[in-house]
Amino acid sequence: MDIFTLTAPTVGATPVLVEIPHAGLAVPDGVREQLQVSRRVILRDSDVYVDKLYDGVHTRGATVLAALVSRYVVDLNRSPDDVDSQTVPDHPDPRGVQPRGVVWRVTTEGRPALREPLTYRALEERLRRYHAPYHATLQRTIASLRERFGYVILLAAHSMPSVSRVGRGSVTRADVVPGTRGRSTAAPEVIDAVDAHFRDAGLSVRHDEPYRGGWTTSHYGRPAEGVHAVQIELNRALYMDESTGRPKDDAFDALRVTLASLVERMGTLEPRSS
Repeated sequence: MDIFTLTAPTVGATPVLVEIPHAGLAVPDGVREQLQVSRRVILRDSDVYVDKLYDGVHTRGATVLAALVSRYVVDLNRSPDDVDSQTVPDHPDPRGVQPRGVVWRVTTEGRPALREPLTYRALEERLRRYHAPYHATLQRTIASLRERFGYVILLAAHSMPSVSRVGRGSVTRADVVPGTRGRSTAAPEVIDAVDAHFRDAGLSVRHDEPYRGGWTTSHYGRPAEGVHAVQIELNRALYMDESTGRPKDDAFDALRVTLASLVERMGTLEPRSS
């Protein structure tokens, strides 16, 4: 089965690369047998519709890499060695400490996701089949764009629930959360342009809170080397009814326009630090 799509720009190629790691829903049969999560949970814990929100940005000059497999197969925004000893007990050197590393042991509700812990061999097989090809393609595409243009602007496209639960209360999140790990993964003019774009569209913006950027952002974002990475978390309430999972048609279309114009704007930037 295909595990991702790579869509080249149809006109006017730019240095912009949009990467969508969590919108996929496919679970191969061999992995499905190891899981005890429903289709509803897989859908809920995906970045649902994010691939549709960025659909068409290849006509604005961007290259688009989008995963087709669920994050319950592998989490493509995690390091391949982000594994804890409870997920893979026979791992020779487990580095992770969280239950949702490169393979999720529990759901976002804290319920078991695996029928039983994975063997190290099973983990290696998942990484070989799904994680490694995706990141090899991402790395190759970054290198190709940087060679052609001298720099790359990588937009890691995600979504987030509108409300975070803190203790017994809840906190409403901003409309957009750009994650740059303390402004370290992209040049200031890139980060500021992202901020200004969404504010100009009437949206609230809060940097690095609660998401500072995952492994892709920290691993590839090297502005001194001409790779500028920004993780963009979109509040799901902007474009969908979170209780039903249905998109809000007019709001959905408006956000698509905002994202398309963001991609176009990023394509005209020439970061001074590149």
